[in-house]
Amino acid sequence: MNKNFQKRAKRDRRHARSRVRMSGTLEKPRISVFRSNTHIVAQLIDDEKGRTLAMVSSVSLKNAGNKTEAAAQVGKLLGEKAVSLKIEHAVFDRGGYKYHGRVKAVAEAAREAGLKF
Repeated sequence: MNKNFQKRAKRDRRHARSRVRMSGTLEKPRISVFRSNTHIVAQLIDDEKGRTLAMVSSVSLKNAGNKTEAAAQVGKLLGEKAVSLKIEHAVFDRGGYKYHGRVKAVAEAAREAGLKF
C-alpha cells in the first residue's frame, strides 16, 4: 500500500474517534482544523444544522511568513470572526493531528482573539 495513503487513513481513524465525542452547536461551534503540506484551514462549524459559520485559510494571506506564523494568523482571524458573530465559546477539533506546531498555533491565536475552549 502507498505510504501516503496509510498516513491519511490513520489520521482519518484518529479523527473519527475524536469526532464521536464532540459536536458543535450554534452557541458553541466546533473549530475544525485541516493541515496540508503548504497551507492550513480552520472553520467554525454548527454540526446540528450542518453549516459552516466562518472559514479562514492561509491561502488568502499575503506575507504570512513561515507556516507556523501563517497558522497563528489564521487562528487570530478566525477568533475575530467568531467574536464578530457573538460567539464566545467553541470546541477545538484538532482533526486527528498532534496538538503541537501549526495546530497549536491556531488554537492559541484563537484564544488570544477572545475565544474560549
